[in-house]
Amino acid sequence: MIWVIVGVAVVLFIIVVANIRIVRQGSALNVERLGKYRATLQTGFHIICPIIDRTTRPISLKEQVADFRPQPVITKDNVTMQIDSVVFFQVFDPKLYAYGIERPISAIENLTATTLRNIVGDMELDQTLTSRDTVNVKMRNIIDTATDPWGIKVNRVELKNIDPPQAIKEAMEKQMRAERERRESILRAEGDKQSNILIAQGEKEAAVLRAEAEKIKLLTEAEGQAQAIKRIIDAKPDAAYLTLQGYKALEALAKGESTKIIVPNDLANVAGVFAAVSETISGKKAKESAK
Repeated sequence: MIWVIVGVAVVLFIIVVANIRIVRQGSALNVERLGKYRATLQTGFHIICPIIDRTTRPISLKEQVADFRPQPVITKDNVTMQIDSVVFFQVFDPKLYAYGIERPISAIENLTATTLRNIVGDMELDQTLTSRDTVNVKMRNIIDTATDPWGIKVNRVELKNIDPPQAIKEAMEKQMRAERERRESILRAEGDKQSNILIAQGEKEAAVLRAEAEKIKLLTEAEGQAQAIKRIIDAKPDAAYLTLQGYKALEALAKGESTKIIVPNDLANVAGVFAAVSETISGKKAKESAK
């Protein structure tokens, strides 16, 4: 009798142990009772009813990445490209994921391919190459809405690679090369223009400085001559001295580059010239004193 009780206890223990389910973090189990969905087991320790209950395969609740193979897509301007996409998704309802659709990953792949063809088919080649973000957002919204009945939340969709035909690649390279050459020509022309402007400004400033220097030189010479005449007048030279200065002036004129020199008949006229200058300067001084 004891052995029977022990045997029954052992069998019951084995049955209980066999029906223990430990669900790992980030996963879930669906429980079916006699083939019908009964409950979803979350993370932790669970015991199911022997014989009549069974569990399905663990379903991951973590975010998953599906990298799909390239798909041929025709743009609005009839260019065929190979585009591969990456979908980031997460199961939010294990029941819908298990019973909503057969082979959900394959369904997402086909849905992604058809959505991509519809969106890119309404865009031209250049717009497709420069509007990845727009395509990504549109695809995510469409695919996320379509996968809600399957218990799947689509977080992101990315176009991994866009591969146009070889002829289109060569044409794009030529276009980019021409654009770079155009920019280089513009920059070179701008550099030459700035260089010419700086040279012209430098020449202008140099001419102004030369003119200023010449002006200062002439003013200095004139001032020196005026001071010399003033000293002579202040000294009240006699006729002999004025005659001597006239000789010196004629000597200086003779050494110059002038081709014709007019010499007065009477060198005393030279003294008359100095005397006239003296009287003129004295008159000016008198007027200034009167003011």
